[in-house]
Amino acid sequence: MGKVLIGWAEESIMPDNKKVSLAGQFYERISDHVESDITVTAMAVEADGDCMIMTSVDVVGMSHDALEWAREKFHAICPEVDPNKLIANVTHTHTSLRIAAVKKPDTTVGFNTPRQILAEFMPEGKEYKALVTRDDSVLSDEEGTDFVTTKIALAAKRAWESRKESLYTNEFGRAAVGMCRRVCYDDGSAQMWGDVNTANFTALEGGNDSGIELIFTFDTNKKLTGIVANIACPSQVLEHRSFVSADYWGETKKLLRAKFGDEIFLLALCGAGGDQCPRDLVRWVNGETPVDDPNISRPNYIERKADPSMFDLKGCRTIARRIATEIFAVYEEITDLKDEAVFKHEVIDLDLPLRKATMEEYKNAVREIEYYVDKNKDKDFTFEDTARMHVYAGTIKRYREQQTKEVFPIEYHVVRFGDVAFATNPFELFLDFGNYMKARSLAKQTFIVQLCCGSGGYLPTEKAEKGGHYSAYISSGNVGHEGGDLLARETVTKINKMFKD
Repeated sequence: MGKVLIGWAEESIMPDNKKVSLAGQFYERISDHVESDITVTAMAVEADGDCMIMTSVDVVGMSHDALEWAREKFHAICPEVDPNKLIANVTHTHTSLRIAAVKKPDTTVGFNTPRQILAEFMPEGKEYKALVTRDDSVLSDEEGTDFVTTKIALAAKRAWESRKESLYTNEFGRAAVGMCRRVCYDDGSAQMWGDVNTANFTALEGGNDSGIELIFTFDTNKKLTGIVANIACPSQVLEHRSFVSADYWGETKKLLRAKFGDEIFLLALCGAGGDQCPRDLVRWVNGETPVDDPNISRPNYIERKADPSMFDLKGCRTIARRIATEIFAVYEEITDLKDEAVFKHEVIDLDLPLRKATMEEYKNAVREIEYYVDKNKDKDFTFEDTARMHVYAGTIKRYREQQTKEVFPIEYHVVRFGDVAFATNPFELFLDFGNYMKARSLAKQTFIVQLCCGSGGYLPTEKAEKGGHYSAYISSGNVGHEGGDLLARETVTKINKMFKD
């Protein structure tokens, strides 16, 4: 056990004088204005002879390759720290710039992949017709990746250099944020964003977690310096809009700073939320303005008395108010602050089994795309075609990949910080896996941090795989439920060893 040193820093990742191509949908969006700043927030912790620098980045995803670039930049400006102790988590906002692969071919499941596969089947002379096209006023993906990785390195360096003896407390709160976004039907199938107003609707596929895992940090005069908040729901209320925004975390930060001062930092960590969303699918409320997504149309829409639209700013601000109000209430009850902690940080490499496609699934995918392209050969191909063919294009991609690879390698981190365990993973991890790790952990409080140190796509449960549809298809992620079970067991073993030793 040793004295705790904590440092904080924040860097904007909004480029000056440039629009950005917004990542996170099947179709193109170019930013038309900035609704809230997008940032990198870094918290550096040193104690007991070990350390970590945890960063929260307002982007939809970031490959391990891009993280390695950020680490190289960090090591160049802060050589005294092991760069592997730098952890990068994304908040999964869909209204931020795109992070590209930088040094080697991207092996993750990306939204461009189905388009590339589909292009192989298009008739000669046919091309994909984008909704919008970039010009010189729009930041390129490569420029954006260079910019963001530089900002991650700088925020990490500033946080490390600002660390000083600190007080902290870990706390717990509750707020309604995430809800299951997969709907089950009486034929055994399931759909992400499925319509519940049908006679064959049976249930939502999974539950939700309203808990907020919290850490408050203070200086030695007991002045609040920062807040760590871990919620099992991605920040994607505004995911279809054409402005730059940190989504509900950006709004939450505004409320926290209005109360505690502009110098307060917020480290936003996304928990196991692969099957979670901010929308109540039973009490469905349409967007205030049209949404370009064929998966969320409601032909039999019934107006409900419920939340405001969780596609728009009003819904975003409602969620932020819920989170901030709970944080305020928990803060008022704090009585016990600590200045020492047992601290251990382990960086683990793990090979998970690649989720594979059968020969029959591959042949069926080829047939489906060939049939679809032939049927639509006289029209332009758009994002709607990409969305419809995503499952088949991804199956073809996976079948080709599995001829030369059997595993999907990941990096994950397990950290003991006093009574708290942090456990990271690079997936959009379904909630059941996170719940298993929390239930089996010996820590008093366990922070599950998804989409961290890589981007491995969705990691669904066995139930979801049987139900099918987007987020559970082979094309949706690199690893299936067997790999999820292995990851969960290995993570629990690592956590519990730290708390037994």
